[in-house]
Formats: sequence, C-alpha cells, structure tokens
Amino acid sequence: MGCTAQDIIAALRAGAGVVAEHRDELIQLDREIGDADHGENMDRGFRAVIAKLDTAGPESPAAALKLAATVLISTVGGASGPLYGTAFLRAASAVGDEPELDANAVAKALQAGMEGVVARGRAEVGDKTMIDALSPAVEAARSAAESGADGPKVLAAAAEAAHQGAQATEPLVARKGRASYLGERSAGHVDPGARSTALLLTAFAEAAGARA
Repeated sequence: MGCTAQDIIAALRAGAGVVAEHRDELIQLDREIGDADHGENMDRGFRAVIAKLDTAGPESPAAALKLAATVLISTVGGASGPLYGTAFLRAASAVGDEPELDANAVAKALQAGMEGVVARGRAEVGDKTMIDALSPAVEAARSAAESGADGPKVLAAAAEAAHQGAQATEPLVARKGRASYLGERSAGHVDPGARSTALLLTAFAEAAGARA
C-alpha cells in the first residue's frame, strides 16, 4: 500500500502536533545559540499549513507537499521557512504526479528535500545545522528501501537516524547561521533545526505506522 495524498496530509497534521508539543523546547534550544524564535516560527508555520489543508484538498502527494512548502515559505520567519519550504518543494518535484509513493519514492523525496536544504543553506554535515539530522536520515531511508522495507519502515529508519544525528550536534561548534557567531560557545547545545527535523520525521513515521 503506497503513500497517498491523504497519508501526506495525515503526516503533516502529525508534524504540526509534535511541533506544537515541543514549541517551548525548541524556543529554549534556540535561545541558547540563536534568536529564540525557532519554536514560535515553526509552530506558527505548521498551524498555517493545517489551516490551509482545512480549506484545500490536495489530490496528490506532490500537491500536498507543495502546499506545505508554499505556506511555510510565506509564514515562517528566519531561516527555517525558506529551508523547510525548499525541502518540501524539492520533495514534491521529486515525486512528480504519482498518485501513491512506494518506499523508494519516499526515500527519493527525502533525498531531494535534503539536496534542496543544502542548495539553499550551503551547509554540510558537521556544521551544526539541520543537515546533521537530514543526512543520516536520508542514508538510513535509502538503505531501508534498498533492503525491501515498506514506506513506514523507511520513515522509521530515517527518524531514528535523524534523532541520533540531532543529538550528535551537541558537542559541535556551529559553522553556519546565527549560532556560528558564538564560536566555541555554541558547543554544548543541540542545534534547534536538527532537533525540529528529527521531531518532524518521527511524527511522519508514527503517522505512517499508524496507517500501516
């Protein structure tokens, strides 16, 4: 059973829920090494996505992903809106007009999303950004898909790898974004963008698992 537009919508709703739940945590993480606005911005953006989904009815996975991209870019401040928006937009382009996404398509969408973030933010693994969560997630998703896992298991593998990647940002010294201004003082804190990436992928995986 492939991933349909309705499954994407359910995943986005789950993502909005986990962002709202962890809003204060993300604010605190960003207060330590950034502008203290990541949690608020992400919560506002995903609330706007859900509000749009309540009035629009995307009929394909790509349409649902593109809707999320457009809303996030237009409503989320700071770097997060363009980065997450680009990720969803690239994922939408990668899946094309397919009415359902199999495991390989899910992995491909994650890969395209990460490539979009890299192109937009010019970050790489080790810079203490969301790429430190996304890159291992993409690798885990690809490996799971190649081994024959279904879509929910591909997302579960991605989420677990993203969580580990986010935790691994704690000792790093930031080389990109506002946190880089702190130099060595940025070490000892989990990157908020990596954390939100892990949270979202976990929500997406749980939504897919509940459907399976």
